[in-house]
This record gives sequence, structure tokens and C-alpha cells, in this order.
Amino acid sequence: MRTKKLAYQLLALFVVAATLLSACGGAATEAPAATEAPAATEAPAATEAPVVDPMAELVAAAEAEGMLTTIALPHDWCNYGGVIDAFKAKYPNIEVNELNPDAGSGDEIEAIKANMNNTGPQAPDVVDVGFSFGEPNKDLFMPYKVSTWDSIPDGMKSPDGYWYGDYYGVMAFLVNTDVQPDVPQDWLDLLDPKYNGQVAQSGDPRTSNQAIQAVQAAALANGGSLDDATAGLEFFAELNQAGNLIPLIANNGLVAKGEIPVRLTWDYNGLAAIDSFAGNPKAVVVIPATGQFAGVYVQAISAYAPHPNAAKLWMEFLYSDEGQLLWMEGYCHPARETDMRARGVVPAELSAKLPDVSAAVFPSAEQLVKAKELITTQWDAVVGADIQKAP
Repeated sequence: MRTKKLAYQLLALFVVAATLLSACGGAATEAPAATEAPAATEAPAATEAPVVDPMAELVAAAEAEGMLTTIALPHDWCNYGGVIDAFKAKYPNIEVNELNPDAGSGDEIEAIKANMNNTGPQAPDVVDVGFSFGEPNKDLFMPYKVSTWDSIPDGMKSPDGYWYGDYYGVMAFLVNTDVQPDVPQDWLDLLDPKYNGQVAQSGDPRTSNQAIQAVQAAALANGGSLDDATAGLEFFAELNQAGNLIPLIANNGLVAKGEIPVRLTWDYNGLAAIDSFAGNPKAVVVIPATGQFAGVYVQAISAYAPHPNAAKLWMEFLYSDEGQLLWMEGYCHPARETDMRARGVVPAELSAKLPDVSAAVFPSAEQLVKAKELITTQWDAVVGADIQKAP
């Protein structure tokens, strides 16, 4: 038994030894060398998305439309002649189609209404109307906020962008001193017999913002208030009964010829007229001692504008520093004046030519709307003067 057991033990040792010898004697096959991953091809540098210039897109869209239709922009009003020329020079591919330069604010609103379904040249794209014509007619306007929106005072714009104040001035007297050397200094002076057949409004008070606000100014000077313009109607009734009020719409040509020696108009219109007279005739602008009334105008885009992009570009131009300074050249105080003065962009010589209107009273939108309703509906009954365009 021991011999058999020993034999098994020897056999086991032999097998183990053989196995070890085989393992040590055979050449180990090397594992194939790991192939390096091919060098990563560098991804091309990410190109930045081109910066889109919203103004460039707007210019392109406006030029594709090719036209801008304005209305009621006399070239001697707030330097609109210079404004339009500058716009055309900057955007020569956009034709400016000017409708009825002598229209009043009411006429502008009616022009929008009459051309709602018209895409032709009689449909205005933009309007410049009296403050009281803004909010009540906002359904006729397209909301748009210019890039300089934040620098327009809150009290001069619709929160939703339907309309926005552009400039303001003060009601004044433009007097041809060659014809009337005794210059009136206040509203009550106009009742003097020396001004018989010499005083005229600059529009029809039933439709014209400028004429309506002359009545409001007269109210302030004659015991009325911003809340009640009745005293203004009564003043003009007395002026008419005295024979001093001429029932014609005054313009600079009639003043120059002496046919209307005393024109009731915004100070900026009177000062521009004097520039155009070049000393012939001699004339002065008087801001009356009482009833210093500030009138703000507003811009808006028609909701039915045939050229909406050209209209937006026009607004961007008007509310740029360039556009605002062009208005100042026409003696107007632009909406963004405070911001521009703070940034030092108003030239000293331009600032010096503007009249001092620091004593002027600014009515609220509600007061203006209320006064407009009173004056336009009661002028005929109280005053009885049928103001007509001069032949």
C-alpha cells in the first residue's frame, strides 16, 4: 500500500514539474502593441454668429418699400424742411411723399380714417398732431418704441408706444412792425381798437390744434384755468365783436404783405418767419406777459400705413440726436432735450437761440382733451367767426 501511495505521489510531482517546465520554457507571445488612437482632428474654431444690426434690417426693409408718406409738415414749421432734406440725404432710396403741408391735426386724423383701405399715395404713413389728438385716437395708430425711448419723458408718451411727444413751444404773437409799430405785449392788448382788422389765428379752432391752444392760452390770461377754457372762448368772442379778429387762417406770406399784421402762433413758427423775412418786413415775436401756454405735439404711425418700415425708420431718425437737433434749429424744444443737454450734445450757439419758456404752463393730457372738446364744439355758438383758409 505504501509503495502504491508513494508511486502516486511521485507521479503527481512529475506532472507538476512538467507543467512548470513547460510554462517556463515556452517563449511568451507578446500581446500586440496597442495602436494609438489617431490624433484627434481639431474641430474648426467655432465661428461667432454674425451680429444682426436691427437698424440695418430696418433700413433694408424701408428701402424695399421705397416711399414714406407724410402729412401736414410745412417746411418752415420746426425746421421740417431741413429735417426732410436730411432724411432724404441719409436714405436716398426712400422717396418722401408730402401731403397737404397746411393741414391741421384734425385733418391728419381724418386722412387716416379716409384711407384705411388705401395703399396709394394719399394714405399717410405718419402724423404729427397736437397732444390732445394722441390718446383719443390711439386705435388709429401702430405702437412702436424707438431705440431712444427711455430718454423721452414719461409724461410725453403713451406707455404702450402708440404716440410720443416730439417737441413743444409757447403761444406767441408774430407782429409785422412795419405795419403795426405799437407791439401788443399781452392778450388784453389785442382788444384795443388800434388792432382793428389786424389779428388772426393760425388755423381753424374747430380742427387745428394750434388754434385750439391759442384759445386755451387766452383763457389762462383772462381768468380761466387749465380745467376750464370758457374764458378763452369769451375772449375771442369779444375780439371778434370788436372787429379785431380777421376770419382767415394766417400764414407768413399774409404777415409779410401786411394783410395780417398780428399772427397768433407758436413762438418757433414766428421766429422762423422772421428768419425768412430777412428784415423785410421788420417783425418781432412776443411771448405774452400772461397766459404763457406750452403746446406739445406728438408723433404716431398710422395703423394702416402702406409703408410701415419706412415709417419706423422716420421715427428713429426724428428721435435720434441728429433729428432732435434739427428741430432745435427750427427754435423748437425737442422731447429729448433734457437728456441731450445732460450728455453735452447740444451746441452752445444752438442753445442760445432758443427763447426762454421756463414760465410756460404745461397742461395734462386730460385737460387738453377736455378743452379741445369744449372749443371745437362751442366755437361757432360762442365766437361766431367762420375761420377760412385764405384765397
